[in-house]
Amino acid sequence: MKEIVVISGKGGTGKTSITASFTILGSANLVAADCDVDAADMHLLLKPDMAIQEDFYSGEVAMIDPDRCIGCGRCAQVCHFSAIARRGRIYKIDSLVCEGCGYCSRVCPAKAISNHKEKAGQLFVSTTRAGCTMVHAKLGIGSDNSGKLVAEVKKRAKALAEEQGKALVLVDGSPGIGCPVVSSLSGASFVVLVTEPTVSGLHDLQRVYELVKKFKIPAGCIINKSDINPEMTEKIVAYLDSQHITLLAVLPYDEKVTRAIIAEKTIVEYEQESPIKDQLKNAWHRLGEMLNKSTTEEK
Repeated sequence: MKEIVVISGKGGTGKTSITASFTILGSANLVAADCDVDAADMHLLLKPDMAIQEDFYSGEVAMIDPDRCIGCGRCAQVCHFSAIARRGRIYKIDSLVCEGCGYCSRVCPAKAISNHKEKAGQLFVSTTRAGCTMVHAKLGIGSDNSGKLVAEVKKRAKALAEEQGKALVLVDGSPGIGCPVVSSLSGASFVVLVTEPTVSGLHDLQRVYELVKKFKIPAGCIINKSDINPEMTEKIVAYLDSQHITLLAVLPYDEKVTRAIIAEKTIVEYEQESPIKDQLKNAWHRLGEMLNKSTTEEK
């Protein structure tokens, strides 16, 4: 089983729209995983039924029993995160600030403080409108540990792919180079980098590829909205050549992409013709060929 991860150095490059298009093109033989848990939106295009919903717990948060609190203030004195404040005669903990270290419970003479598992978000297993399985999640407001939630999404997606006899897990990763991206890249067979021809687009492409290189994962790139700045597109192509990154597609700006999204469709299934359709289909075909080649070489 292979795993393709689609990432970008910055948000707004079209990463999720492209991943959703690939999901439509390969739906018969893949399980999709939306690992952009901080701002998940692939469900808007794929319409998953959210048949299975599970709470995800990660980390701990301290809680004060108001009936046992004697108002001594020792907990507030030792809290390094300023998460504890007096409310009337007793003290209360701000769960959004608390790091769950447990120091406050150790110094409380009344034993009024205890740590509890924190609900960090929700995980969903769905069937999409394309007929394939999709594992996705939503990080709770103010919650951290998004990297752990990403790891759980990928773990579940891989298990389902094996169970269903699918050859591929297709992952929509988070933008940037933070913990969720690192978690998304773990175990990947191939990385698709999505960028746009701007100064920040090139800079962030270089930055995220430095991360990909540390994992020693082969990579390809799709340049989106390439015609809005041809000079910068040439600079990106030159960078890709210098790093031996496969250029998968050079997509022009096309308002039909926006119209397709408004119609809740991907561009590859939109009724009106667009040059992007054929380019994405060709890119998906090339990805399949490269993965098949790598499988043959491994044997």
